[in-house]
Amino acid sequence: MTVLLAQISDLHLDGSERATRRAERVMEHLRALPRPVDAVLVTGDIADHGTEAEYEEAARILQAPFPVLTCPGNHDARGAYRKALLGEEPAPGPVNRVHHVAGAAVLMIDATVPGRDEGLLDGETLEWAHAQLTALPEGVPALLAFHQPPVDLHHPLPDSCRLQRPQDLAALLEAHPAVVALLTGHAHTAAASTFAGRPVIVGPAVTWTLRLPWEGDAPADRDQPPGLAFHVLDDDGRLTTHYRVLV
Repeated sequence: MTVLLAQISDLHLDGSERATRRAERVMEHLRALPRPVDAVLVTGDIADHGTEAEYEEAARILQAPFPVLTCPGNHDARGAYRKALLGEEPAPGPVNRVHHVAGAAVLMIDATVPGRDEGLLDGETLEWAHAQLTALPEGVPALLAFHQPPVDLHHPLPDSCRLQRPQDLAALLEAHPAVVALLTGHAHTAAASTFAGRPVIVGPAVTWTLRLPWEGDAPADRDQPPGLAFHVLDDDGRLTTHYRVLV
């Protein structure tokens, strides 16, 4: 089993030509690959203001011949997200989905707190994730994808609004060794770290790149091209990540 996944994040679609074109470029690149990916993961902040119009645009841009799996970010609004992107009835609860992709389980987790920038795995989400992971057959690897990283990235902006109560996530991981890695967005910078003995892979942003403290004072580098990540999950359960920018 070898699973090939692409990850994009933080599209921040707002109706502007700039945001639209950057998102379209990324999806055009993915659709044109000589070998199609098994799925694309979109790790939050799909919309900038959480309006139905922004999700209608996202639904158009994200159309592809392969599965496109999404989870919300702090800029997303659950009701409009469900209605215009997923085609479901609006509802206020967390939007959690599990997908089975080429022999692996991908949990797209809603770690958002409506009205706030920091993340949290609430009780309902933790129970759901535990149930999904418990139900997996032996030998099936799992990836957890959500928006806010559970670790500091050494920049005051993302570190001020990362995942809260990380001990709850650590307990979930301890109970489920099948989880191979955590895939997040939110920080607008390609990064890699570890948490509770698992890799944490932070996908780059489509809209703009975070300028780190040693690179300058203004955090938003809008001149950098959109980025994406490719994740290869191999037969040994090892995840390898390659980053790309689209110049």
